Amino acid sequence: MADDETGATRAREPGKKKADGLTEVLENIAAMPEHDRAMALRLHSIIERTAPSLTPRLWYGMPAYAKDGKVLCFFQSASKFKVRYATLGFQEYAALDDGAMWPTAYALTDLGDEQEARIEALIRKAIG
Repeated sequence: MADDETGATRAREPGKKKADGLTEVLENIAAMPEHDRAMALRLHSIIERTAPSLTPRLWYGMPAYAKDGKVLCFFQSASKFKVRYATLGFQEYAALDDGAMWPTAYALTDLGDEQEARIEALIRKAIG
């Protein structure tokens, strides 16, 4: 939302929020160290191709993708918390339920073709 010269708040134009979120996500990814950046860009590409209806946005300083305004999944770079692996995480809105227990986060040390196929399947399942 933006204030006009009278101080009133205007709603964003349709589609502008998604464009703004995309810019923020890509800028965030560009600032990551090389290894994290390469994985984040590939993950972003996977999500855009597999679930174009998801809206990119930053969530707690991490690239995230929302469905109906709620974060569905996110990428946490290894460098963010100085740990040995990046994380692909899913929020409670992801339709990943599998009995009484299922994973909601995945450690990523590399993102190759095998991992890409698994992530595509997870994203498809998560969006329901």
